[in-house]
Amino acid sequence: MKKIALEEHFWTEGFPHTGKVGADLFQPGFLRAIEAGFADFSARRIAAMDEAGIDISVLSLISPGVQAERDHGRAVSEAHRVNDFLSVEITKHPTRYAGFAHLPMQEPDAAATELERCVQQLGFKGALINGHTNGVYLDDARYLPFWERVQALAVPIYLHPVHMPVRPPVLADYPGLAASMWGWTAETGGHALRLVLSGLFDRFPKLSIILGHMGETLPYVLWRIDSRYKIYRPKVALERLPSEYIRRNFLATTAGACQSEALVCAIVALGADRIMFSVDYPLEDSAEAARFIEAAPISEQDREMICWGNAARLLRL
Repeated sequence: MKKIALEEHFWTEGFPHTGKVGADLFQPGFLRAIEAGFADFSARRIAAMDEAGIDISVLSLISPGVQAERDHGRAVSEAHRVNDFLSVEITKHPTRYAGFAHLPMQEPDAAATELERCVQQLGFKGALINGHTNGVYLDDARYLPFWERVQALAVPIYLHPVHMPVRPPVLADYPGLAASMWGWTAETGGHALRLVLSGLFDRFPKLSIILGHMGETLPYVLWRIDSRYKIYRPKVALERLPSEYIRRNFLATTAGACQSEALVCAIVALGADRIMFSVDYPLEDSAEAARFIEAAPISEQDREMICWGNAARLLRL
């Protein structure tokens, strides 16, 4: 079955992670493999796509990118540069690649302008934002004009993990625990809930937010989120229960989550029309992700929607 993959990463020269990503986390052999995968746009990446039956990969710059930059002017110029770079790479393989914009969230107005440029001029399908920007989360009031532009453009935002700005002691001392083993899920799921609890989706009800890794655990705790929301004093009075926004405004991908039980639960919690296939390349193996989705105990109608139908609809591919 053909597939569209949405959380597929690259890097280019000039960013803080280049040549350094994961040096203190990953085993050397794995680190060498992902470094080669991040940098390649031709033989290696397309061969992996072909083996997995992936027709289109939507490419995005791996975290943290310009969001770790302290110089706001440089963040704006570097985001523009990397988006132009990605656009050129897409034109070399226009039937195989699409793009998510990389945005300088230090400057919300500039980020909105760059998103509009990327969508309207470069043909990108939305943006991938690497979590917080130097400790500032996307529920901050400074981002309201940005979200207004996102809704007007009618494109999704992929909320991608990044390291916590302050590491709690419970995540210390164990390699990987503060990263993709658990910390990134806690960080990104918490970020998503900040958006819900801020009232963002009452202001902008047509926003679409994508979460990787089968929804960063949120589909499995919806009842508890609602139950606890009812007993706490809210910062903002919401028009709906939190779970209703998660079901209406969020979508989940299978990136980095090749587990049938999790997929079935996500389908029950969110609906098969809210789940999309992804790999998390090159951090995950494309062939393994393909074998997982093709063998998952779900209906063929659901499999078709998840593999490509939902993404084609959402991204207008």
